[in-house]
Amino acid sequence: MDAYEEMPTSEVSIDARVYPRVNLGRNCKVEEFCIIGKTPRGKKPGDLETYIGDRALIRSGTKIYAGNIIGFDFQTGDDVRIRENNTIGRRVSVGAGSEIAFRVLIGNDVRIHSDCHIFEETVIENGVTLNPGVYVLNTKYPYTGNFPVIEPVRIKENARIGARVTLGSDIIIGRWALIGAGSLVTKSIPDYALAYGHPATVRGDIRELRDKRGEPIYRTN
Repeated sequence: MDAYEEMPTSEVSIDARVYPRVNLGRNCKVEEFCIIGKTPRGKKPGDLETYIGDRALIRSGTKIYAGNIIGFDFQTGDDVRIRENNTIGRRVSVGAGSEIAFRVLIGNDVRIHSDCHIFEETVIENGVTLNPGVYVLNTKYPYTGNFPVIEPVRIKENARIGARVTLGSDIIIGRWALIGAGSLVTKSIPDYALAYGHPATVRGDIRELRDKRGEPIYRTN
């Protein structure tokens, strides 16, 4: 028997529901009251497959709809909601109470803290951190009778978004950019920028930030 065959099988709580056509990797744990592979509105049961990689830890009350592709070492907090047709990379964590809408693309090594809300067609590149309470919007106008034009946000690699930040639609957050807590971002932010305010404006370069010892706070290479 080789090493792959010796890996333990996944552990699924008897109080969880895993729908057909869910492909759950090895050594995963699905806690109580989770729902995995739920059929989204407008689809028939079995229309969409769901893939979740090895060593996932899906905590209590999480609901993951059908049609998602999720890489290995995925983790959720309690009561996470992930809608259909998302692609989520490796080593991604999603904190308690967070929501990911559909057709979202998330890279590897992304950390999404608690109570974040990420709306349709957002792109989040590798290494990004969203701190608690971030909203990532995708349209300039509230929904009315007609479905609005989607103008998604792109957050580039290693950007860091502070707590309670709102990212308006149709903007790009640059590589290694840092957005201060409580900011409202209505325009694109360049690479390496420190930006904050209401609305957020560029206030500096993160490569110039130093701690009390004079050491760089962020090492970008």
